Amino acid sequence: MTDVTLIEYEGMIRLLPFFTIFMVMALLEIKFPRRILDQNKALRWWGNLSLVAFNTMVVRVLFIALGTSTIAMAWWVGSYGWGLLPLLHLPVVINLVLAVLLMDLVIYWQHRLFHTMPWLWRLHRVHHADRNLDVSSGLRFHPLEIVLSLLIKLSVIVLLGAPALAVVIFEVVLNGMAMFNHANVRLPLVIDIRLRYFLMTPDAHRIHHSTMAKEYNSNYGFNLSWWDRCFGSYRTQPEKGQLGMSIGLPDYQNAPTEKIIWMLRLPWKQ
Repeated sequence: MTDVTLIEYEGMIRLLPFFTIFMVMALLEIKFPRRILDQNKALRWWGNLSLVAFNTMVVRVLFIALGTSTIAMAWWVGSYGWGLLPLLHLPVVINLVLAVLLMDLVIYWQHRLFHTMPWLWRLHRVHHADRNLDVSSGLRFHPLEIVLSLLIKLSVIVLLGAPALAVVIFEVVLNGMAMFNHANVRLPLVIDIRLRYFLMTPDAHRIHHSTMAKEYNSNYGFNLSWWDRCFGSYRTQPEKGQLGMSIGLPDYQNAPTEKIIWMLRLPWKQ
């Protein structure tokens, strides 16, 4: 598939896996729930998915303003041979794999940064304030965080000279894994243990949404678990167990966290 074809069918390439994974995880949540959710699911989904729709419009406006998308940027950079990876003259497959791994590593450190810097944490709190966790939580981010993340991705694509195909693979995998590991799904223990060697499973990532700071400041990976293991931020189990742990942020346990207006205003709340 050529870069031009990727740009031409970008929307379909993104949306088809997105809706497929979303529906599969939503159905598995019904069939094999991990925890009993104590909020009205319809209201939560209305709020979370309304925020997704709003963010989609924001990103589209930004793409128009910048005159590019991540895939188009990769094609443009590639046409000039810019970036670090082209300097290595690696085989195509190795170049693709390395680009995907490096972009995933950047997302890991970006996530840690959003937990470390106070003004970035104000934005990221929108994601963590959800008092229940399911597939829709993986899509719940403040629009300003979405914009910053997009600008970081564009910068990394330029720096690395990441191939357009690698960018497509990375974004499809990242979105799919975010929905997978936020899902309220009970995996068989033997499968969970084996997947954890290289992926963030729902049980592993749920720890990151604990109300306890020492737990929500761990397991940052959206995709690979390697980075948390390598950089000392991996936690195997929550202190109170998967069923006993509380989800969300301590200060907002009684707040209307499912309402989109509340989410949009949260960064400016004390």
